Formats: sequence, C-alpha cells, structure tokens
Amino acid sequence: MVGLTLPKCDPVYKATIIPRGGALGMVVSLPEIDRLNWHRSECEENLAMTMAGKAAEIIKYGADNVSNGPSGDIQQASALARAMVLRWGMSDKVGNIDYSEAHEGYNGKTAGLSVSANTKELIEAEVKRFIQEAYDRAFQILTDKNEEWERLAQGLLEYETLTGEEIKRVMKGDPPQIGDDEDDTPDAGNAPSVTAIPKTKPKNKPSSDLEPEPSA
Repeated sequence: MVGLTLPKCDPVYKATIIPRGGALGMVVSLPEIDRLNWHRSECEENLAMTMAGKAAEIIKYGADNVSNGPSGDIQQASALARAMVLRWGMSDKVGNIDYSEAHEGYNGKTAGLSVSANTKELIEAEVKRFIQEAYDRAFQILTDKNEEWERLAQGLLEYETLTGEEIKRVMKGDPPQIGDDEDDTPDAGNAPSVTAIPKTKPKNKPSSDLEPEPSA
C-alpha cells in the first residue's frame, strides 16, 4: 500500500502471504532500470515502505500486541538510514563527512576513527529521526487509505498471491483479473467494496522462479 502510494518507490511486482523460509509473506518490488545512485527523497520513501509492516501491526493489533514479524524490515531500515547518515552525507546536522569507519570501529570490527561521544549521539539521533519520520509517514498513509488496505488484505486472504496490477484492481474493489466471475459479483453501487472480490478459488498459474513456495 505504501509502496504504491509513494511515487519514488520501486514498482510493486508481487505480494504474497505464502510462507517461504523465515518469512510469512513478502512484497516484491522491482526497479524499472538498473540503479547506481540513490537520492535522499528516494531513500526517505523507501524507508517509509520498509517501516509500513510495523505501522500496519500497530494499527491493526495495537502497540501492546506488536510481534517480531517486522524485525527484518527494521534491520533493513536501520542499514539504509545509517548509510544515509554515515556515508552519503544526507543528514544536514551530521554533514558531509564519512563516519562509516568510525561506526565500524565503535562496534569493535576495526580500529576505526576516533569521534567524540557527542558526535556518536548526533549520528544515532539522526538515524532514529530518519526512521521515525518514515514510520510516521507509513502510519499516516495506512490510516488515510484504510478502506483500500482492508480490500487488499481480503484479496490476499482469498488469492494468496497478487501481482502489482491485480493489487491495484483489488484495492478498487474489483476482481483481480478482468472477467473473473463478473456475473457473480455483487452490485456494490457507485462505491466499490470488499464484497466485490469474488469468493472463488485462486486460478492455477504457471510456476516461475519468482513464485514463492511454501516451506517444507
């Protein structure tokens, strides 16, 4: 939902709730072209997409019932935010200085550069700020688009795997594919609803290398 809303995120290729490995599901985004450079605005939008899983759990279940499910997302967001601050000069407060060696040394990996405690605190504060702002952005999008989010959730429960184009159709309240049991689709009037998603079994699709398979 967040990736489709923010224009600078890579296009969503597929979403699935079929477990694979240690993941209970995944969203696959594929860049349209090979990427060599990242701009700050792109990084901030990708951070928001990455933190959307944590925001979704809190909206749906409450802060007291958040799980360890978003742990991989948090690791990914932390790595990106640290790169923005430590290596890419995207923090105005930290400035255009490469502190990556100092950070690695601080974690005991190398001797590293010596920086003051105040600088370390500033770096961590900026990393936290980037992630928190991304989380707040994702939270707001999911809150504003709650109806479309619920349609998407119901569609994934029914079909388990949806392509990017199917996701867009389901979010509007339409069947994933044009012509899918349209005669049986309840009349929802002018406003589409979750009930417009047909209660039929998912169609068998040709397998591909990108299709997640259930873990043994």
